[in-house]
Amino acid sequence: MRRTALLASAALLVGLLPLAAAGTVAAADDPAPVPVDRFEGEVPFATQPAEGIFTWGGDADDPPALALTARSDAPEGDKVLSGDYDISGYGGFTHDYAAGGPAHDWSAGKGIRFWWDGQDNAKKISFEIKDGGANGEASELWTTSFTDDFTGWKQIEIPFTDFVYRTDYQPVGGIDQVLGLTQMWGYALTLPVGVKGRFAMDDVELYGKADQSLRASVTTDSAVYPVKEGAAATVRLSVATTGSAPLDEPVTVAYEGTGGTAEPGKDYAPVKGEVTFPAGTVSGTSRAIRVSTLKDRSAEAAETIPLKLTVTGAKAPAETPQVVIDAHGLPYLDPKLPVKKRVADLLSRMSLEEKAGQMTQAERGAVGAGGDIASYDLGSLLSGGGSTPTPNTPAAWAKMIDGYQLRTQATRYQIPLIYGVDAVHGHNNLTGATIMPHNIGIGATRDPGLAEKAGAVTAAEVRATGIPWDFAPCLCVTRDERWGRSYESFGEDPALVKSMETVIQGLQGARDGSDLKDDDKVLATAKHFVGDGGTEYGSSTTGSYTIDQGVTKVTRQQLEAVHLAPYQTAVDRGIGTVMPSYSSLDILGDGQGPVKMHARADMINGVLKGRMGFDGFVISDWNAIDQLPGDYASHVRTSVNAGVDMMMVPYSYKDFRTTLVDEANAGRVSAKRIDDAVSRILTQKFRLGLFEKPYADTSGAAKIGSTAHRSVARQAAAESQVLLKNSAGVLPLKKSQKVYVAGSNADDLGNQTGGWTITWQGSSGKITDGTTILEGMKRAGGDVTYSKDASAPTSGYDVGVVVVGETPYAEGVGDVGNGNDLELTAADKAAVDKVCAAMKCAVLIVSGRPQLIGDRLGDIDALVASWLPGTEGDGVADVLYGKRAFTGQLPVTWPKSQTQLPINVGDTAYDPQFPYGWGLTTLTKVPEGGSATLKALGLLAAAADRTGSDRLGSSAVAKARLLVQQKLSAGLTPATSKPFADADHLLLTGHYAEAVNKLTQAYRAA
Repeated sequence: MRRTALLASAALLVGLLPLAAAGTVAAADDPAPVPVDRFEGEVPFATQPAEGIFTWGGDADDPPALALTARSDAPEGDKVLSGDYDISGYGGFTHDYAAGGPAHDWSAGKGIRFWWDGQDNAKKISFEIKDGGANGEASELWTTSFTDDFTGWKQIEIPFTDFVYRTDYQPVGGIDQVLGLTQMWGYALTLPVGVKGRFAMDDVELYGKADQSLRASVTTDSAVYPVKEGAAATVRLSVATTGSAPLDEPVTVAYEGTGGTAEPGKDYAPVKGEVTFPAGTVSGTSRAIRVSTLKDRSAEAAETIPLKLTVTGAKAPAETPQVVIDAHGLPYLDPKLPVKKRVADLLSRMSLEEKAGQMTQAERGAVGAGGDIASYDLGSLLSGGGSTPTPNTPAAWAKMIDGYQLRTQATRYQIPLIYGVDAVHGHNNLTGATIMPHNIGIGATRDPGLAEKAGAVTAAEVRATGIPWDFAPCLCVTRDERWGRSYESFGEDPALVKSMETVIQGLQGARDGSDLKDDDKVLATAKHFVGDGGTEYGSSTTGSYTIDQGVTKVTRQQLEAVHLAPYQTAVDRGIGTVMPSYSSLDILGDGQGPVKMHARADMINGVLKGRMGFDGFVISDWNAIDQLPGDYASHVRTSVNAGVDMMMVPYSYKDFRTTLVDEANAGRVSAKRIDDAVSRILTQKFRLGLFEKPYADTSGAAKIGSTAHRSVARQAAAESQVLLKNSAGVLPLKKSQKVYVAGSNADDLGNQTGGWTITWQGSSGKITDGTTILEGMKRAGGDVTYSKDASAPTSGYDVGVVVVGETPYAEGVGDVGNGNDLELTAADKAAVDKVCAAMKCAVLIVSGRPQLIGDRLGDIDALVASWLPGTEGDGVADVLYGKRAFTGQLPVTWPKSQTQLPINVGDTAYDPQFPYGWGLTTLTKVPEGGSATLKALGLLAAAADRTGSDRLGSSAVAKARLLVQQKLSAGLTPATSKPFADADHLLLTGHYAEAVNKLTQAYRAA
């Protein structure tokens, strides 16, 4: 059952509600209460589609235990709803009305109330109601909260006017974002986190009589109205009613410009008056208030004019609108000045609090409508995986981000936000975006030019929705396929990772940052610094993770050669930001033991910023500082002093900013360190052109998911396919053949795109726009019959194609040992066995990492590593039917068994199923001549080494590889696999003659 509350955080809850004392006297004309739940057994414990009460939670132990318990002190009847809870993530319970029945009409009531048995634990409890939509699990969620700070039974009364629309999570998107109350589907409570407790509840009912202030509301068209000095702002007031009915009674709005930093008579003409909406006024009617500013010609920071509104007869706007006279005449606003001078000028004007705000990044779901952006001078917002606007369209993204940017205009210096997303294989949070293969597939292409093109498509689609910052690329060097983030890596060889860093230019453009202001470029992020791909299995202490966020144990030489090497390349390519890893680094022999990367000043300040010369800024990972030892103040000062410039503190942004200010005032974080951090952040904002153009440039929005963009993804999908085995030339298929297609991943777009697609973990099914592998085969003109489980008759076919593999996961959730392994499912194994026993067969493995297939390899004629090819299944079909050749090569070693892990190129003992770099091709004829040809190619490669001709050297190695691979395909041994894999590493490092020598060694050992 889909949960009704995604995030239960104190930062999201709305504050105390009035706690009505027992025996509250009702108004004389109030109607009788309408029962919702008496908890006498009239509503069962049941789930949709039936009416019932059910529990939910983030982990298996998070849902509370519920019971209907007889109690002599029950406020109503004989029984109460009681329960125990001990919640680490989130959890609570819901009462949904039957999905098959009509929704309930609550519009006649003033609010909802219930009895609560207080435990006096000072914890807030979220209470939400479900409005509109198809049923209780597809409705709008409206929320508020109360605090358990009392003992014994007390009746909680919640007027419907206290509920606010949830901006952090809506299960099906906005219906109309109006609390209509005429189609209600029930309620839900989110219980406190981090405290073991019990609760009891009784007699949920609707009370009171609705008044017009419930049905009518006054809104403004904006919360902030920036104007140039001397210009006038128009504040538009509108009246709206539930159901769009005309007003029953008049609504008056008294207004006055008061407070703020602007002075009446000096900075603006005094403004005061009243607007009336008479009875009978049509819903949606607007009135305008004009606020005129005055020009004094002096250079100034921005000044605010709050417009106080006093509303009678309707619900007032949620916040006071502000007219803002734009900052003007100050040097940092001059785009003609060098960035360095603009930064220095702005920095010199900022307070400590403003600087701390710039170092703070919050999640969009935590800031609601965005008022805290100005209140806390926030420098950045992000969308975590799956944190999307409603609806999830390019226009909605741009509108949402523009709304947040507008909030920054109410601050003194109007410093724009830098908004970030994890667009790790295309703009993967956006429905309809072009989704590329994950990095593991890009690594398999061995095509740096294509990697750059993929980055450019991603950048263009991301920037067209108003987002200037991408938390990509991941430069991890994956060393153990049990890691749930393996597919985020380009491969196990640092040389391969370095070669794919052309993606940085695709994202950012020129190395000097001069293209960042363009409407199709974004600031990129190298992550996760450093060693995230080298964590030791069993070393993680994060929940049930087994390897992700664990400990990387290496010598200094291993650290430099394997994990640090890609970061120097990234710095040389002008990378704008770097994100440290959650993991710990244990450099053997340095005496420190394992130290969390967010605390390693020696690596961030010393190596990255010092030795490597990184001049961008360092952004933390999601809540990563919470994993440091000590109290919260220690977390803050340790990470900032280690060199982290901006902290991703999604729901604790207030605490972080306050604590950082306190630590700075106490001298535990120096002013110099803070100025360095803020200078780095401001530099990138100026380079991105955000001060001149803070709002979304949507001119490129029409290209999102376009044919041109998808053609790049299609090419990437095709080039990522690695042909591991091809007995008797089963592949490519012929259009004249009758093809039997089976397997769990043949026709599942969600499985094909993997994790980090639309949501953090991804999900199976048609989750976005694209073409499955099956659809691609049909579109290619193939004569195809599909039976997912291979239950359809198998006779009469020329060849079978079985598409199997993994279902989506992300990060440590996908760790082997955390509910995952590297085996195919029983259903996939059965499909392979049945099809391959009946006909010639090709098996495609759609996965983020190698799957163990050795026990079936003898029965499989052709085997393809398809990785996670993205939305363009046509690209896979292109190579299956020979429109494009198979050219992909393994970016990681394919193991024979899980006990071999970790296994990597360069290991002393190396006996894989398929070696690193392996990949048969249908591109060209294999050279003939055996040893003699290899000798000639070796001489050619040596000449290339002497002359520095990479093109000539690469060509020589490629020809030698084809010749050797053809011979080795009859059977791989440790004596052949090791030199073959070593040769691919040597090729990537430019040692062409040595690479041919290694290939020759493999040839002779066969």
